[in-house]
Amino acid sequence: MKKTIKVVIEKSTYGYSAYMDDNTLSYGCIGEGKTVKETIQDFLDAYEDMKEYYESQNKPFEEVDFNFCYDTTSFLQHLSETFTLSGLSKITGINEKQLGHYVQGVNKPRPATAKKIQNKIKEYAKNIAAMSLL
Repeated sequence: MKKTIKVVIEKSTYGYSAYMDDNTLSYGCIGEGKTVKETIQDFLDAYEDMKEYYESQNKPFEEVDFNFCYDTTSFLQHLSETFTLSGLSKITGINEKQLGHYVQGVNKPRPATAKKIQNKIKEYAKNIAAMSLL
């Protein structure tokens, strides 16, 4: 069974970056892009390049699966490109001003607050996914 590695996606000055949050492997990969989609693809390309390199050197390569996750600030920054802070406040139940501080990186939410944001966003997405239009 393959090991699952967490890959953290963060907002960067260029756009977004992604890196492996694991130091037990003999290799590491990063990705960058202007969008999250580009960043993930760049990361996956880097992984394939690393795999090919290891094979060319006759080195053992541990294949892994990935779980892409955001740090809370980057996730909110990404969402704020689509949703207003007012809308995010309605979805999450977090004060709009406080969300703004999280988006700007002025404050970091406590773990319980980050979990609340995650749960509310997932609940909202689940409700949207269950809808049908006529």
